[in-house]
Amino acid sequence: MSKIKEFTINISQDKLDDLSLRLQHTRWPEKETPNDWSQGTPLSYMKEVCDYWLNEYDWKKEESALNEFPQFITEINGLDIHFIHLKSPHPDAKPLIITHGWPGSITEFLKVIRPLADPTIDGGDPKDAFHVITPSLPGFGFSGKPKEPGFGVEKIASTFSELMQSLGYEKYFAQGGDWGSAVTTALGMQDVNCQAIHLNMAVVTPDPETFDDLTEFEQAAIQSFQFYQDSDSGYSKQQSTRPQTLGYGLTDSPIGQAAWIIEKFYQWTDCDGHPENVISRDELLTNIMMYWLTETAASSAKLYWESFGEFNGGEVTTPTGVSIYPKEIFRASERWLKKRYTNLKYYNVLQEGGHFAAFEKPEIYINEIRTFFRNV
Repeated sequence: MSKIKEFTINISQDKLDDLSLRLQHTRWPEKETPNDWSQGTPLSYMKEVCDYWLNEYDWKKEESALNEFPQFITEINGLDIHFIHLKSPHPDAKPLIITHGWPGSITEFLKVIRPLADPTIDGGDPKDAFHVITPSLPGFGFSGKPKEPGFGVEKIASTFSELMQSLGYEKYFAQGGDWGSAVTTALGMQDVNCQAIHLNMAVVTPDPETFDDLTEFEQAAIQSFQFYQDSDSGYSKQQSTRPQTLGYGLTDSPIGQAAWIIEKFYQWTDCDGHPENVISRDELLTNIMMYWLTETAASSAKLYWESFGEFNGGEVTTPTGVSIYPKEIFRASERWLKKRYTNLKYYNVLQEGGHFAAFEKPEIYINEIRTFFRNV
């Protein structure tokens, strides 16, 4: 592992000018045939986004806000790893590594990093403080792009474990959703120094032994996952089989990249019919820019090619907490979870929120993390 270096985001004006030209010269498809999102992101909305992106969105303002967080980069396993590292002012704070997924980024956590590091800023207890580390997954954002096969979930977990050791955290805690859930689970399985894990998307196979007496919650969970398999998983089939092919289009077209991501924010958030009901247009675009400016459409998709089958496998004995949000892709019951996460210490079904928990409902997300880790 190389030396840890300070990192500042500084996108060149040439890149921003190139983006503007591409937006101005977008080739639009015809309108969707139904007046809804069932065929994907609607044309009228994408034209609104394009106009706003071109004429009102201020990347330099967003870049400056990102740079208010202490960022670093280091080489581990031959790859640059970019991360935010905010140390708590409270000496007994717990080290906590938080991992994002696809189509997210470190921008998901900007509203929760400071309160987690210093609970007193919102009237909380300093005993709930964390030293917060939020890395960009390999192939995402400002982390490096793997040049050879093999950088899947297990190798990412070992890389992040080494990152925590290099920061001086002999013992630590981990949290994640989406791919971050898989990486966090792998940390709990692989690294004895990982003391406990919290997940906001825990994927397990429904237990066949429960099929004769399914609860209403479990019936709804199976129906929801069936909808995902039938009508919402096309992106994962493409990214897990031909990510390189997909990358040519998304890396070349900012509107293509944006539409590919925004549709998931519509489908997976608790948004009452429109993603901007829970996440602002600026926030959506800043997350998209983490893919566009870094040209990581293909490299991020390749994580599916590497590891899509690794979400569900192997017993996890590390103390585990799980928060279930109502608009999550898969919502496991407590008894299903205990078949795999055999040391499940905390399970809570929430009344609002979705897949992008920290982005959508930061206060709820913070409270879930504090509540679980307070007692482990």
